[in-house]
Amino acid sequence: MEQSGTSALLQGAVQDLASDVVSALRGGDHLRMSGTGAVDEIEGSLDLAAVRVLGADLLLPHVLFPSPPDPAALAVFRKTVETFPPRADAAPTVKWSHWAMSRTLRRFDTPLSGAPGAPGASFEDEAAEPDAGWLDEATWQALTHQLAVLAPLAVPAEDCAVVRAARRRPVDVARGFVRAVRRRDWQQAAGAGRWLTLLDGVPDTLGLEAGLDFVELMGGNDPRVALQVQAARVMRTAGALV
Repeated sequence: MEQSGTSALLQGAVQDLASDVVSALRGGDHLRMSGTGAVDEIEGSLDLAAVRVLGADLLLPHVLFPSPPDPAALAVFRKTVETFPPRADAAPTVKWSHWAMSRTLRRFDTPLSGAPGAPGASFEDEAAEPDAGWLDEATWQALTHQLAVLAPLAVPAEDCAVVRAARRRPVDVARGFVRAVRRRDWQQAAGAGRWLTLLDGVPDTLGLEAGLDFVELMGGNDPRVALQVQAARVMRTAGALV
């Protein structure tokens, strides 16, 4: 029962943070984190765990609308990366999510001082990409699922092994998007749609823009769905202006 209650609290904290990000994306404004204390007050709290779940997307508004993050938000983000290093036997998506957060820190010139449990970890160590060969062997269904989990890597001008794997299989991702919509898996559909926004070779018949509108409508009560859809919209608009 206690575990269930903690899970519900964590889910609520993640949704609150996602709502903050959506608000910033819609307004082209700085992220304002609601309900999160100062970095020296939150160690061991749900706040760090919630940031870890949301991952690099916490600072997405500052990536898409280039601007320095609020120092307090960046400090919490950095503390999260240092507190939750992936274990050696962690799943590939966990390692890539951590890498994406570390890369975001480097984007804002905030090197890591070393993560707990990893003595001697350095700024250079964090730059090494995890393996992504498993994506090339994945079925189109599995590929779409994994890419949706790693949606924070779907940002303009990003170049890493996961991005390159997605670029090689735009039709498979499109198929996965349609499948997710049919299965009413709105989070997966939104994440896949965000990736498709950045990929060349997506079939015109997919109707991605209308599809994203539908996903947002059907998943409207989930701010994590709204986050992915709004990110896709911002990136589509930016791409159209280039």
